[in-house]
Amino acid sequence: MPSNSLSRDLHLALDPGQLLHAYGIIPDPWQQQLLRARPPRALLLCCRQAGKTFTAAATALHEALYRPGSLILVLAPSQRQSIELLRKTRTILTAAGVASTIASEATSMLELANGSRVISLPAKEDTIRGFSEVALIVIDEAARVPDELYFATRPMLAVSNGRLLALSTPAGQRGWFFEAWKSPDTWQRIRITAAECPRISPEFLAEERRAMTPALYASEYECEFSDVIDAVFSHSDITVALDPTVTPLFPRGW
Repeated sequence: MPSNSLSRDLHLALDPGQLLHAYGIIPDPWQQQLLRARPPRALLLCCRQAGKTFTAAATALHEALYRPGSLILVLAPSQRQSIELLRKTRTILTAAGVASTIASEATSMLELANGSRVISLPAKEDTIRGFSEVALIVIDEAARVPDELYFATRPMLAVSNGRLLALSTPAGQRGWFFEAWKSPDTWQRIRITAAECPRISPEFLAEERRAMTPALYASEYECEFSDVIDAVFSHSDITVALDPTVTPLFPRGW
């Protein structure tokens, strides 16, 4: 193999952020840090256009390239969404100049010459059962993925000691993603609002703020878990109602 290929491969192996550089993306500090740290469990709570999908694609690709024989599952609420993330993975692979490593590919699957596979799946429990010893699970739009699907994926990581990366914008104060975000569990949590994204201008955000309701803007651009629109009671009211330490307004038998 030519020395320049060896040098390129070494750079990619040691610095996953180089995959984004190859595509023409200069990683933001949080992207660079996440790609290098390779946390076993990570939650990305990011606004639209923050770069979370490309970060997830680079994470999946780096795992496939430098962990031979690994199985990476890409999940999303719909097959279209999971295929889009897989397409970004394939595009980065080509831009990085290592497309020759592809052994076979289809719309929903990419297999490399080293035996690694990246498979995209919709968020349906019956489509994911049967997979085992998974090296990495990527869940896109995780706040909109049903609880039962999430809990069906976790056992796949038990034997392989695999990693889990979940990325999303908020979708109300409900569901496993919201519960995981506010739990004391040892997730690496990264929150990126629109104001923290250098590619989104203040002028655009001002226009969006005028066009949206405060709750919708807070959810889409400020990464706040607002109460869902169709909720009869707010999440805080329900939490207080279930708190055994709160003294009833009218004692029993009053």
